[in-house]
Amino acid sequence: MSAPTLTKLSLRLNRHAGEIAHLPRLILLSDAARLADPLPGAAALPPGSAVILRHYDAAGREELGRALMALCRARKLSLLVAGDWRLAWKLDAHGVHLPEWQTARPPVLPRKPGWLITAAAHSEPALLRAARLGAHAALLSPVFPTASHPGARTMGPRRFAQLSGRTNLPVYALGGINVGNALRLGPSGAIGIAAISGFAG
Repeated sequence: MSAPTLTKLSLRLNRHAGEIAHLPRLILLSDAARLADPLPGAAALPPGSAVILRHYDAAGREELGRALMALCRARKLSLLVAGDWRLAWKLDAHGVHLPEWQTARPPVLPRKPGWLITAAAHSEPALLRAARLGAHAALLSPVFPTASHPGARTMGPRRFAQLSGRTNLPVYALGGINVGNALRLGPSGAIGIAAISGFAG
């Protein structure tokens, strides 16, 4: 699915985001296996989007983070570092993304002024934990079948809507979003779209 199409959809999904917080329109997640080089994908995002640096155990993670940070500054994007607030601080990133396991054992997270905090969630308890931790938004997945978790049980738009409706936390849809199913998210309550490979043209 091309970035312009996802951009238009996300603009509809997060039309109220400005009333809540300065939330990204789209979120691109890096992945050492599926998106080893996130720079081209990040460069294709429209201003106001965000990139989450995962690549948890990859060699050269800090170097990649510096390259992404430079690109994000030039493109008016936000960079969040997953699971490592110290690296986020070192890179002068725009925030931190908490993997779901960190919401169960939350780190002592310094609240740098202006930082955006997002959290991953795969269930209602995880979603509620993210809200209690004071995250600004959650990424709820998998909505549709995804290569990241082959064979995993998916929730679909209806279950996604039920879960996101049980919290005041803005929730992004993540997992298997493509041109054939993205429009089904319209009435789901999703604030926007997050993806690893869904933004590829």
